[in-house]
Amino acid sequence: MMQMERKPFLEEYEKLIVRMNTPRVMIDNAGCVDATRIMIDSARNDGILLEAVQVLTDLNLSIKKGYVSSDGRWNMDVFHVTNLDGNKLTDDSIINCIEQSLGTIHSTTSKSSDGMTTLELTGTDRVGLLSEIFAVLSDLSCDVVESKVWTHNGRIAAIIHLKDCDSGSPIEDSKKIDRIEARLKNVLKGDNDIRSAKTSVSITAVTHTERRLHQMMFADRDYDRTPIIKTHASYSPLVSVQNYSEIEYSVVNIQCKDRPKLLFDVVCTLTDMQYVVFHATINTREDVAYLEFFIRHKDGSPISSEAEKQRVITCLKAAIERRAPEGVRLELFKPDKPGLLAQVTRTFRENAMNVTQAEISTTVGMALNIFYVTDAIGNPVDSKVVESVMERIGSGYLRVKELPLMYHQKADSDEQNTGGIGGAVLLSLGSLLRRNLYNLGLIKS
Repeated sequence: MMQMERKPFLEEYEKLIVRMNTPRVMIDNAGCVDATRIMIDSARNDGILLEAVQVLTDLNLSIKKGYVSSDGRWNMDVFHVTNLDGNKLTDDSIINCIEQSLGTIHSTTSKSSDGMTTLELTGTDRVGLLSEIFAVLSDLSCDVVESKVWTHNGRIAAIIHLKDCDSGSPIEDSKKIDRIEARLKNVLKGDNDIRSAKTSVSITAVTHTERRLHQMMFADRDYDRTPIIKTHASYSPLVSVQNYSEIEYSVVNIQCKDRPKLLFDVVCTLTDMQYVVFHATINTREDVAYLEFFIRHKDGSPISSEAEKQRVITCLKAAIERRAPEGVRLELFKPDKPGLLAQVTRTFRENAMNVTQAEISTTVGMALNIFYVTDAIGNPVDSKVVESVMERIGSGYLRVKELPLMYHQKADSDEQNTGGIGGAVLLSLGSLLRRNLYNLGLIKS
């Protein structure tokens, strides 16, 4: 009898544990005039902030404001989000998707490569490198199904998902994999990258692609490299780190031009550097983002030295810059065929166009490829060169795509950023810091 009574008790206890560890998600479209408010409550979990931001950014949502608190045993995250055009979310299917994705948040840290072979590459960037990579893959009968490529400070990181052209299956032949790695490593080495060029091939589950790109570039120390060409000048962030002994937190303040996925890039980097975010405030005004994070090491201690402070600042700047769009955005929408990527990127190379970012995908026999391109030294590509390339590839297939509104700066924004901004930024961040310390009950008014 006692055992029978104990079993229902255990079942109820297990249900309680599940409920406590399952995030509670509330979506409110009425409480805010210009954004949809998303509230997430859950039991304390150091990784939940990154997972929540990852879900929202994967759905192409822009986080305009936010508040994060995870002291004690409970997490509370509040985000004000819009679509990329700055509008509230009204599509029920999107809202349902957000609720379901956030409600199962603890199982979203990795995903299967869906029957594809995954190729990871890092090395020294140069004009035409992507063309050479895709030419090698085409020559080895490899079909590029998906790919993302980032460049920063003269370095390149690429994740490429492949299938065998003949069989349509993952590439599992060890001899062919060895040939792929050997030839691509020679391409990446070029004339002056003997030691740092890296290639790896796997057919196992992979980490979230964009988080993995951050990890690859961080491991490659792109933050510590001297750029070969001009990059990301308009996205250069202002970052400061301060220690407050009375509250035993390190406080990170960031001001930079706003863009989609900015918060993900910052939180991803802090997480991979083994810091825990206990409180955070996110605010955007027009096209400028103000981010503030109260962080500690996993052992509960704040940043311990000036050298560590500088490393955090340098790494966060690199994380913000490496994804910032640089150059003209070109979109290719064309029936897919073997060698298409090699052909398109060869045309870019022959016209001295450098690919700073690329996003490759194929759906139902159609290739949708996005490229950001500059000239060979990082300047905007001449419009006549772009027109010539479009004619060669097919103007009906390749087009110049305008960026979403939030990417555009006002005409006088650059002038404002070059003069007198330092004092204004420090004043703004100092006021924000004092207000948040007061709200958290950590200082007196």
